[in-house]
This record gives sequence, C-alpha cells and structure tokens, in this order.
Amino acid sequence: MGEAQHVPVLLERTVELLEPALAGSDAVLVDATLGLGGHTEAVLTRFSEVHVVGIDRDPEALRRSRERLAPFEGRVTFFAGVYDEIADAVAAAGRTSVDAVLFDLGVSSMQLDLDERGFSYSRPAPLDMRMGQEGMTAADVLATYDKAELVRVLRTYGEEKHAGRIADAIVRRRETAPLRTSDELVALVREALPAAAMRTGGNPAKRTFQALRIEVNDELGVLRRALPAALDAVHVGGRVVAMSYHSLEDRLVKRAFAAVTTVDVPPGLPVVPEDRQPRFRSLTRGAETASEAEVAENPRAKPVRLRAVERVREAA
Repeated sequence: MGEAQHVPVLLERTVELLEPALAGSDAVLVDATLGLGGHTEAVLTRFSEVHVVGIDRDPEALRRSRERLAPFEGRVTFFAGVYDEIADAVAAAGRTSVDAVLFDLGVSSMQLDLDERGFSYSRPAPLDMRMGQEGMTAADVLATYDKAELVRVLRTYGEEKHAGRIADAIVRRRETAPLRTSDELVALVREALPAAAMRTGGNPAKRTFQALRIEVNDELGVLRRALPAALDAVHVGGRVVAMSYHSLEDRLVKRAFAAVTTVDVPPGLPVVPEDRQPRFRSLTRGAETASEAEVAENPRAKPVRLRAVERVREAA
C-alpha cells in the first residue's frame, strides 16, 4: 500500500477568495470534495466561527478527514455522498442556503497514492478506479464494453486520438485473458499506439486512465448537476470556487459560470432591466493557475485551473 500524501492546491488563494463570504459570524462553507480535508482544515483554522459541510463519496477519505479534523469537533458536518447532492447536504446541516461552496475536482491525492485503488498508471495495481466503493470498476468496463462504447469513452473523456487502435487491442486481449491490473493496461496501450505517438512525452496511457476514471465515476455528469446546485445554494454575497484539473472539467465550470455572470438581453439594448441583470459576478479574470514556486513544491498543482464567482442578487 502506498502512503497517502496530501498537499492542498492553491490553498492561500482559495482561502483568500472565500474570506469575504466567511468572515461573518455563523458562516457555512460546503466543501463539496472534502478528500483529506486540507482546504477545510485551513478554513476552520483561519475563521473561528465557520461551520463546514464536507461531502465525499469515498468512505476512506471520510474516515481520514474525520481524524484530521477531530480538533474542530462540532464545526464539521460530514456527508457521505456524491457532490451533486449539495442540496441534501445543506439540508442535513439544517440550512436553507450557505455562504460558500468549494470544489477541488478530479482524483484526490489519497486515491492516487494508495496502490490498491488503481488510479495511478505509474505502479502495478488492480484496475478499480472507483471513488466510492460501489458500482462498476475500470476492469469491468474493459471486460464488458463493446468496441464502439470503448471508443466513445476514450475519445470523449480522454480526448485520445488513437481511441480506435486502443479499443481494438482491448477487445483482442480479452478474448484470451481479461485486463486486471494497471501495468497490463499500460503495456497494452504502449503496444497499440503508433511509434510517433510514443515520442510526445509523458506516459502514453495517461489519457486512457483519465477516460476510464471519468466513466467509472460519472464525473462529468456529476459536475453538470453539481454546478447549478452550488450556485443555487449560496445567498447574496456567497461565493463558489472551483478548481479543475483537465479541460473537460474546466469547460463545464467556465460555461456554468459564464451563464450566470453575463447579461441575458438582446445586443444593443440601451437599458438592461433589473430582472435581467446577472445573478453573479466573476472574481477571477479567466482561469487562474498555480505559480511556478507552487508547482515546484507540489507537481500535482501544475494543471489546476481556478475560477470563482460571487452572488450579487437573488433569482428573479
């Protein structure tokens, strides 16, 4: 078993963006992707009156975050579930609205570091990839999806140009033996790709692993449902902060935030009616990234894209 390490990404910038919403008394933050609780720990330490509703589908993450956050007993409500269940989590905490919602998307440090979870392509491990403990594993997907379904997953969720070649290789392989471990899948991808694709740098199986992980956990479907739920959950002055780690996630965040921060009127209208004014304003100019210094200290921060919005008026 690998030892899970956890260095929260963009910690200071995240707390800075949340601060105006959390500085008051009796403020509530929904940490929609609690993980090992690094961001929540910083918030609870910085703001003595804040209560956090922490959501995670992973029982092991909840167990470890309970241990880490034990000094803040009474100030955290732990919610076992998927982060599109924000409304249920808020209700479980006895609230109708909250002051802020935080998303730190993608796979967690713990899930990457624990070999038995099967998320990493750099070490031999079972092809599991489930963020929770239920449902279909990556091995199940590889064993049961037909070629067309495999191509769809690899092309849509991994943006893999050679999806057809990899899918062909998977189907041929399982005629003799199922793919069970990460190193078997890495070897298969290496053999399936043309020589030119092997010279682009990085592990050639990276996109395949990303695609399988997203499929197994319905990550994009969950995010599509979670973003409007988060925007609806915050009251005026409340903030939603989202950190994404690949273009598919960031695209969904960008579109959801753009939809609530832009004026919904025909071009050239001289006066914008009050009920057509945006409900939110952007707090970031485009997507913010980690500094070179942070990436040097924590390489997992390299792909992060941070966006944030603040609610400025109630719904019409």
